[in-house]
Amino acid sequence: MDTALRLEADLQRDYHIITADKRLEHIAEDFVRHYSTAWESGKAMLVCIDKITCVRMYNMIRACWHERIRERERELRSVTDEQEMIFRTRQIEWMKETIMAVVVSEEQGEVDRFRKWDLDIKPHRLLIKEGFELADGKRIDLDESFKKDEHPFRIVIVCAMWLTGFDVPSLANLYLDKPLKAHTLMQAIARANRVNEGKNNGLIVDYCGILKNLRKALATFAGHQGNGLIDGAKPEPEIDPVKPEEELLADLDESVDMVRGLLATHEFRLDRITGTKGFERNQAIMEAKDAINESDESRKRFEIMAREVFRKFKSCITIRGVNDYRHDYDAINIVYKSLQEDRERADITDIIRELHKVVDAAIDTRPDGVREATGPYDISKIDFDRLRKEFEKRHGGLNNAVQNMKAAIEKRLADMMMKNPLRTDFQKRYEDIVAEYNREKDRAVIEKTFEDLFSFTNGLDKEDHRAIREGLDEETLALFDLLIKPDLDKKEIDRIKKVCKELLTRLKAEKLRVDNWRAKEATRDAVLVEIRNFLYDDDTGLPDEIYTIDDLPEKVQQVYQHIYSQYQDAVHHVYTH
Repeated sequence: MDTALRLEADLQRDYHIITADKRLEHIAEDFVRHYSTAWESGKAMLVCIDKITCVRMYNMIRACWHERIRERERELRSVTDEQEMIFRTRQIEWMKETIMAVVVSEEQGEVDRFRKWDLDIKPHRLLIKEGFELADGKRIDLDESFKKDEHPFRIVIVCAMWLTGFDVPSLANLYLDKPLKAHTLMQAIARANRVNEGKNNGLIVDYCGILKNLRKALATFAGHQGNGLIDGAKPEPEIDPVKPEEELLADLDESVDMVRGLLATHEFRLDRITGTKGFERNQAIMEAKDAINESDESRKRFEIMAREVFRKFKSCITIRGVNDYRHDYDAINIVYKSLQEDRERADITDIIRELHKVVDAAIDTRPDGVREATGPYDISKIDFDRLRKEFEKRHGGLNNAVQNMKAAIEKRLADMMMKNPLRTDFQKRYEDIVAEYNREKDRAVIEKTFEDLFSFTNGLDKEDHRAIREGLDEETLALFDLLIKPDLDKKEIDRIKKVCKELLTRLKAEKLRVDNWRAKEATRDAVLVEIRNFLYDDDTGLPDEIYTIDDLPEKVQQVYQHIYSQYQDAVHHVYTH
């Protein structure tokens, strides 16, 4: 009787239709094509009707995923545009490293139940229990790895688990193939509604027609259900919180116009990108970036406006008229992505090498020149203005060059500051240069900023090599800077260096070997006591003739705070990168 009742309940909820092979295969193909296209947006969750369907969908999606990779690799052979080639190559690499998994709760007799469907739950259950293995041999749970933006576990297939109370900011795409209602539906779609860097909005893809249920749920939580009466007799109309299509398109049109207006104030027309192809289009993109990079403020304004266009374009994705804005969307998107890529791959080394190429091209060598008597060369005759112009051409404009240099310096400076917090003078000098650049917009200031940034990098180079000059490594230098005092002779300086080396060796050999030592008060206290005892000790610590009894508590605390912030344990710390 129970079996009959369960069968009747399944038939009433269209179970046999929802789980039909042809339907699931079509959804798997659509999921793979959609998510592989939206691959830069964030992670994805597919919600299926039950556990059996989760594993069936996993097998279908895997097959479609590998076929999609092969399809993209075949298409790559016919791509002639260099930027498109780079983009598609990155997409293929992303697809190859992406991991997908099924996350369902355990139940008695599940192995036999899945076997009746010719499915094996055991590898999925093992992964759910043990998680992923890391490079160092340790393991990480599935939920923790899915929450990490950088982890390649990007696709999860569930039916009930992780639908409520599971917060993943990078989850951007939620695919629903399970009938949901009321608060369950609201909690499910909230999974994709978390704020995260680089994420404009969450996207809900509905495979089983829950829009009607969604409207009711939204009316319940955001408006009303139309249950009241007007004048005590006529039922009040139900509020539909979803905007009409014409309003959504009007919002998109307004956002695109704002981007056009911003570019126009910098004497650039968006039509120069949408109306050209090939090298001319690439040149237009570089000029658009140079216009946007006129100042930090103009760049920020463009990025905010562009993200608004992306958000509103996605909200119109099912509306017929959205394709009228496709070219504008693509043009804004490619400029936005190019700006982000400049920031991500910014490296001073690459910029210096580009300048070297310009100089090398200007040098004319003669094979027999070594036999000739030559006098000193007057470097004042070098045409630096010509070199600067050549460099600008290679980098698409001086504004772009300044922004690329800034991005590279910021990454390098952040790394140096993380390793040694006392390098605040460099941060202050850099901020002064940027502030001057943002105050004025004439070419003379831009050129001066470019030259100041080059000069600033020379100071960073010297600081980078200071550890070598002192006969220390980076992590010992950081301790040395914390403990050193002015006006010490060489012998006293050597003594401080010895203290730093031996203290680090002692900590890494004992107290810092405890996993996650910062999590417990007892292990934190043990590290603090070890530092205090070492620095106070007559044999190992700081010399009494240099450091008074009033100096020591402050030095102990400074060293402890440094160790606490930089060392996860003896092996994992900022100096291992």
